[in-house]
Amino acid sequence: MPLELVGFVLFAGSMIGTPGPANMVVMASGARFGFRASLPFLAGVILGKQFIIWPIGVGLLAVLSPDGVAFQVLRWASIAYILWLAWKIAGVRIVAADTGAVPPRFVEGLIVHPLNPKAWAMVLGALTNFTDPGAPALLVTAAAALVSRLREVAGRPFCLVLLSGDAMLAA
Repeated sequence: MPLELVGFVLFAGSMIGTPGPANMVVMASGARFGFRASLPFLAGVILGKQFIIWPIGVGLLAVLSPDGVAFQVLRWASIAYILWLAWKIAGVRIVAADTGAVPPRFVEGLIVHPLNPKAWAMVLGALTNFTDPGAPALLVTAAAALVSRLREVAGRPFCLVLLSGDAMLAA
């Protein structure tokens, strides 16, 4: 197996379910505009993650040796960033703001992850910590992309439905 599957699935689930730009907009959109109106943004978010997984997986894993210094630096830097981000998020206060009356669109969802440092750190952390050192980069990347897509499809709509509240019922 190119990935240590159990650890990777648990890691991906914990990262997908933690606060970040995509999750916050998905929840806010669901609460404000309802489930159906929020689906295009959600689809963009799910597809947009693939724009990070493939370049990192095929690019970095193909070039870097798992035993090399650069690989280890990326591994520990991504872990440190995720822990720092968790520490910062723990003290955040959420303030309601009026962002207009239009639900976010597919294209906006598509660019959330490529512009999000948490997503880059998550993918780097996953691919540098749960990768079989001897596995081909393409196989590792395909497995990571599939698991990530399945976790996102299963996890995010659940959050959206749960947090849509009255707006979902009115849609």
